[in-house]
Amino acid sequence: MVKILEVKPNAPSADVIAEAASAIRAGGLVVYPTETVYGLGADASSNKAVEKIFALKGRKAEKPIPIAVNSIDMARQIAELTPAAEVLFKFLPGPLMIIVKVKPNVSKLITAGTGKVGLRVPDHPVALKLIDFVGGPITSTSANLSGKPAPLTVKEALEQLGGKVDIALDAGKCKLGVPSTVVDATTRKLKILRKGPISEEKIKKLLT
Repeated sequence: MVKILEVKPNAPSADVIAEAASAIRAGGLVVYPTETVYGLGADASSNKAVEKIFALKGRKAEKPIPIAVNSIDMARQIAELTPAAEVLFKFLPGPLMIIVKVKPNVSKLITAGTGKVGLRVPDHPVALKLIDFVGGPITSTSANLSGKPAPLTVKEALEQLGGKVDIALDAGKCKLGVPSTVVDATTRKLKILRKGPISEEKIKKLLT
């Protein structure tokens, strides 16, 4: 049965975050809040944990799973950041996912063999502290079944995922309530793959 832990959005308890981080390091799954929607967190370096994500969500194996980091330094450890990607980090933390090429130390399972992955730095104290306590990247896929609406509350997430996660961090309703903007930064010319809170105009303005 899933353990639901209430956490203050702007002042998360270290004890609560430590418990959730411990579950992730042990190969478990944790539902956690971001500024956009609730995410499903697992150790991004663990193939077994990533396999659980695919199985639970019913996600197709050819679809990469996004990763959440807490800084550009952590991103550089796992990804090849183009100059444009480096500039886009000025929007982060925030509702932006940057598609980048990964380094060899990243699992082919999480990239679905594409060599690419979506990077997020969530603009939420709970998510950032969780990544910090885990000590490395965690998965950042939405806490829903594939094809179903992304959850804005823990209740909505658990209605879809049931008791198949270990811990759910309940910080109330997500602030934005819509998925992040997705930008492919693996080539010289940026491509908007999904429109979201950060507009194409803002992105173009930053890069000009």
